Amino acid sequence: MRWDQIETDWKSYQKQAGSQWNKINNEQMSATGGKREKLAAKIQEVYAVSKDEAEKQIKAFEDKAQSPQAPKPSVSK
Repeated sequence: MRWDQIETDWKSYQKQAGSQWNKINNEQMSATGGKREKLAAKIQEVYAVSKDEAEKQIKAFEDKAQSPQAPKPSVSK
């Protein structure tokens, strides 16, 4: 996943981001507008981590983000 795709459809990705960073409330998450720099700054502020650590976390989120429209993989029982 590329960040520009996430930013463009931020409202759809907010729930996933909220699960990743659950100390950031919905209003704060929405206020970032999906802007990577704003999200990094909020992660730094709320979690008291360095800029590098915040970027590392965002990169991990970006790598595993699933398109909200994509079908969920089925789990066989």
